Amino acid sequence: MARIIDGEKKNMIGKKVRQFRIEQKMSQQTLADKLETIAVYICRGSICRIEEQTRTVSDIELWGLSIILEKPIGSFFEEQID
Repeated sequence: MARIIDGEKKNMIGKKVRQFRIEQKMSQQTLADKLETIAVYICRGSICRIEEQTRTVSDIELWGLSIILEKPIGSFFEEQID
């Protein structure tokens, strides 16, 4: 049985995280700092790796990204056919 995440990409949302962050004119460090205020700890380097799709994302991290970037969770998965 094939794994959901197979190959080099470790998450499905990295491109959307970057897009939403840039739309809000937010640096990776600012995003990390805002996540910390809701007790979701992702350092700037990990945000970079999420955006590059070289790091997995937990459910609590996805929830935090949704809250801080003010986007519904489903929007992170729209138009993800590659």
